[in-house]
Amino acid sequence: MKNILFSHSYFLRLDPKQWKAAQPYAPLGTLYAAAVARREGYEVSLFDTMFSEGPDEIIMPIKEESPDYFVIYDDGFNYLTKMCLSNMREAAFHMIRIAKQFGCIVLVSSSDSSDHYERYLNEGADFVLIGEAEETLVELINRHSAGSEDFTNVNGIAYSQNGGIVKTPGRKVMTNLDSLPLPAWDLVDIRPYQEMWQKRRGYFSMNIGTTRGCPFKCNWCAKPIYGNRYNSRSPANVIEELKYLKKQYDFDHIWFCDDIFGLKPRWLTEFSDLVTKEDLKFRFKIQSRADLLLQEDNIRALARAGCNDVWIGAESGSQKILDAMDKGIRVEQIREALILLRKNGIKTSFFIQFGYLGETKADIEQTIKMINDLLPDDIGISVSYPLPGTVFYEKVKSELGLQKNWKDSDDLKLMFKNTYSAAFYKQLYRYVHRGYHLHQSLHSFKNLVAKPFSISYKEVKTALWFLYYFPAYHLAKSRLNSLELNGS
Repeated sequence: MKNILFSHSYFLRLDPKQWKAAQPYAPLGTLYAAAVARREGYEVSLFDTMFSEGPDEIIMPIKEESPDYFVIYDDGFNYLTKMCLSNMREAAFHMIRIAKQFGCIVLVSSSDSSDHYERYLNEGADFVLIGEAEETLVELINRHSAGSEDFTNVNGIAYSQNGGIVKTPGRKVMTNLDSLPLPAWDLVDIRPYQEMWQKRRGYFSMNIGTTRGCPFKCNWCAKPIYGNRYNSRSPANVIEELKYLKKQYDFDHIWFCDDIFGLKPRWLTEFSDLVTKEDLKFRFKIQSRADLLLQEDNIRALARAGCNDVWIGAESGSQKILDAMDKGIRVEQIREALILLRKNGIKTSFFIQFGYLGETKADIEQTIKMINDLLPDDIGISVSYPLPGTVFYEKVKSELGLQKNWKDSDDLKLMFKNTYSAAFYKQLYRYVHRGYHLHQSLHSFKNLVAKPFSISYKEVKTALWFLYYFPAYHLAKSRLNSLELNGS
């Protein structure tokens, strides 16, 4: 059988914000693809770019492996790859050119290549796999390795032919996720992941996907890989992977990287029962929606299974903006979800998005008030980022200039005309963070005064943040006001 060298195009060092954050996760989507190809009988290997200095490092493994096929298969479960960062795109282009110099047949699967397959083909890729691609990958390589030159019946691909580009019909998404083999974890050198987590965080976290897709239709959310369908592994299948990873790597923590975790009826209860039955001891974080977290039975099941952190796509404290986004939630539900989660001992973190179309100062102030009143355990702030395939992108695409993608995850450039300038929103990011930490310190200080002998060391430390964040907040506010007045 033919030899396949798998890789991906996310380089942690090319994303300074994430390198500093030091929370690396193995390329789960890549490992699934490698496992499916290996089950088909192919000899597979992996060059993991996560800790690499740059794309030139692919040269040595290509020389050593002499692969027939070089596959750049990005991790469609990781939001960082969904962002289609231009640093990673350029790295992918560079690896394509290198692989072609060594005579490899190059296949690419990613959110970015699904949206811009022409660019990847023009850079030398032989095939781009569009959408969910494990089945597409093996069907295509089976046909190609058998000597066929006709690929028109392979759904879900794009390729160059006779000076033009052929794009075949899309492939239906998989519905039976339990039929997939477990990811090829044995191909990854886990040690640098474990060492970075332990050194910077004091524990070791790994990633698992239990579902694919999201049935909700927020109009800014791009879903080029798994789409709007929602399909789930069974709780028993997930437990099998957890047991394997616990035995092999003794993780402390899991990030369930689903867009929406545990949406199917009774899934959470069955999963929690199995975690208890198997005596699995670990903590985990998930992503969910405020409206899905209002049933306390589900929250109790999460807590019983070990959930210690839920990230909610809160987005805005303005109902007007939530409605404009087609978010389908109410501001009050965000508050209610936070109260229920905290009641059950689960930390609550918010994803916040500024800069959506039509956002005014009043909308921004409502969002800031929500953050500082509720004081979630953490916040992740971004600005509205138009990606192809979304209603939002169609609304603003005529305003996009030469730069249509962020370079890295800290770029945060507003790339269309809105109420305020790109510089204003960049400064707003700093201002909101400093105000949030200032309010946290004031909250801890009040607890210190009220209960001086029962407050934790962490709260004392947080209270002392006041000394830094009080002047930092007012400086950030002054700069923000200046940008607003100057219209820059």
